[in-house]
Amino acid sequence: MIGASRSVISSVGRRTIAKCSKPILSSSVRYLSTTLNNHNESKIRVKNQYIRSYSSSSTVPLTAETYADKVQRDERFKALDAEDIQYFKSILNDSIIENEDDLLFYNEDWMRKYRGQSKLLLKPKTTEQVSQILKYCNDKKLAVVPQGGNTGLVGGSIPVFDEIILSLSSINKIRSFDSVSGILKCDAGVILETADQYLADQGYIFPLDLGAKGSCHVGGVVATNAGGLRLLRYGSLHGSVLGLEAVLPDGTIYNSMDSLRKDNTGYDLKHLFIGSEGSIGVITGVSILCPARPQAFNVAFLGVSSYEAVQQVFNDARKELSEILSAFEFMDLNSQRLVGQYLKSDHPIESAEYPFYVLIETSGSNKDHDDEKLETFLGTAMENGLVEDGIIAQDETQLKNLWNWRENIPEASQMNGGVYKYDVSIPLKDLYGLVEAANERLEAAGIVDFEDASKPVVKAVGYGHIGDGNLHLNVAVRQYSKAVEKVLEPFVYEWVSSKKGSISAEHGLGFQKKNYISYSKSDIEIKLFKDIKKHYDPNGILNPYKYI
Repeated sequence: MIGASRSVISSVGRRTIAKCSKPILSSSVRYLSTTLNNHNESKIRVKNQYIRSYSSSSTVPLTAETYADKVQRDERFKALDAEDIQYFKSILNDSIIENEDDLLFYNEDWMRKYRGQSKLLLKPKTTEQVSQILKYCNDKKLAVVPQGGNTGLVGGSIPVFDEIILSLSSINKIRSFDSVSGILKCDAGVILETADQYLADQGYIFPLDLGAKGSCHVGGVVATNAGGLRLLRYGSLHGSVLGLEAVLPDGTIYNSMDSLRKDNTGYDLKHLFIGSEGSIGVITGVSILCPARPQAFNVAFLGVSSYEAVQQVFNDARKELSEILSAFEFMDLNSQRLVGQYLKSDHPIESAEYPFYVLIETSGSNKDHDDEKLETFLGTAMENGLVEDGIIAQDETQLKNLWNWRENIPEASQMNGGVYKYDVSIPLKDLYGLVEAANERLEAAGIVDFEDASKPVVKAVGYGHIGDGNLHLNVAVRQYSKAVEKVLEPFVYEWVSSKKGSISAEHGLGFQKKNYISYSKSDIEIKLFKDIKKHYDPNGILNPYKYI
């Protein structure tokens, strides 16, 4: 049992579920955390705040050097010169960055795995300025990388060579909100959490939630078709995005921001841009349908004995919690051990360590009704031997703290020096098998040990969204190395393909997965992708060296 419980829901032998009555840990950690272990520190100024980043290496190797065998600079692209910079200054005045030190944050991904060589960052404030910039770059054949909050995990928003970085961070206004229809129209550079807070004041909720919500942009999550923590409840962005504003490579502005929920006239072109990763156009505005904000939230955090039990709990939750089930996340034991080290805190379930953990979130309109439903469900799950132990949040603070044990896994996986991240979709029955297969392969290579610092790999851990068959395989490492990467790739993609899965569930292809798309898509599909890219971006200036 956890702490001194206020209300025991069910008791079967030594197994109990209790409402959480002790403080767990207060934390507002985002993707770039202020929490550090014994690693080199560097301060980076972002959004008028200094944020620390950590790495076992003080310098990130250039992507072009690390992957010299896979990518070479396209000679079609012009090198930036003084005349180009003068033109951009005539449009943007001082909204550009040329200083090498200031550019470093934008040239590196947050995992410190990829590093580009851009000499210029542009920060337009209007869609018209984006149009002028892209038209000029297309005419001059200057390559461009669109960048939002830079929270991506596959190197999709980082230059590979000397591409110009086009930041959307200054295009960041809420345009309008219709409180009857629930339609929000906003600029692409609005931070996801800002959009959700704005909607909360109107009694609505953004239909997407991510661990990186404090940094990622609305346009970025649409461009990558991010899935997030509540896809189970609200579905994908292909269903909730009603219209877009995007600038094509030649400067043409596509605008479907006034689209209705029902509009069956011609091709629904917005879907070409959702998940396109800035390869055929730069999203500058989003119109999205937002549901009414639930009045009551609750979270249960459970310990279970097997992956089979995880599946059964999920199956029962869908039936018994039904309309109030908004998230169902699973985590393995090693992921929780890493988070415990990262947060320097005891796990909320103290009775024992369990092979798997489940976080269930409910949200509805009547707290008493929802709580009763959740408690009844958990009591039945314990009586059936599916749940070994667990706690239910007693208030909003404890609810957020329980979510921290799920949302901090990415940072915890990184803390020893680096992480190889694989975001895949696999049929549920096979989903955790990839984690087991990855650990077996790493152990056979003799390069993994949770405690032995001489080994380059800490552990392969698994967690993710059971509700949509999405596994996050994080291989925590003490340093990035080609030797480790060769053990993992293409093995991971081959394994996923053998189970008829997808090599990218929600993170996109970016630079990391470009060469592996054939493990998920047929030759015909890939040809059609390339035809679309060639049609809209014949000079190939938008986000080159990635996607396809």
